Amino acid sequence: MKRTITTIGLALTLAAVSTPALAVDLSANIGYNSEYIFRGIPQKSSSAFGGLDLEAGGFYLGTWGADVGDGLEIDYYGGYGFEVGEFSFGVGGTFYTYTGDFDDTYKEINLSAGWNFLTFDAAIGKYDNFGGPTLDYQFYSVTAEYNGLYGKVGWFADDFEGTYLEGGYGNTLTVQDTDLFDYAFAVIYSDSTLLGGDSDTNFVFTLSKSFDF
Repeated sequence: MKRTITTIGLALTLAAVSTPALAVDLSANIGYNSEYIFRGIPQKSSSAFGGLDLEAGGFYLGTWGADVGDGLEIDYYGGYGFEVGEFSFGVGGTFYTYTGDFDDTYKEINLSAGWNFLTFDAAIGKYDNFGGPTLDYQFYSVTAEYNGLYGKVGWFADDFEGTYLEGGYGNTLTVQDTDLFDYAFAVIYSDSTLLGGDSDTNFVFTLSKSFDF
């Protein structure tokens, strides 16, 4: 699944890039998940992923892909984020696509607000549903972070239902002032409503590396 707002984000980003005084940052990332779980829903065990991001003056535009077994998930996203004192805000869009029959297309508007160690995220989306009736959904999450430790509760509403809890730790392995790679451990509990059957708990290990250009 990881967005009509995307087009707006693209236009704004291109406008920002064309301004000589605006710094442009281009980065890429690659990584591996022992299990790819998105919003509490298992996608695939042992999944590689990678992405490309462009940022300029608070505007961002990017793409990200992951192995989901039956083809690839390829996401496109864009938007704008800014800070006011200790508060942070963001608005954007995400478009989730798949090269195989693993899943169908999702389109989302994404909103976020944060203060200190707390972040609230909201997604308002539509699911194409393989030619069936289009489904509407909302996703909400609250995340608390402190020194690499984090806890999250996320839940769906409207045509999608279910809740999950996630907690974990992430950091960067550094040797002699050189950042080698990022790592993270997480425990994810998904309730029976979300999974459409029995509830489940998963342990996930992630390795990733970012590159700045």
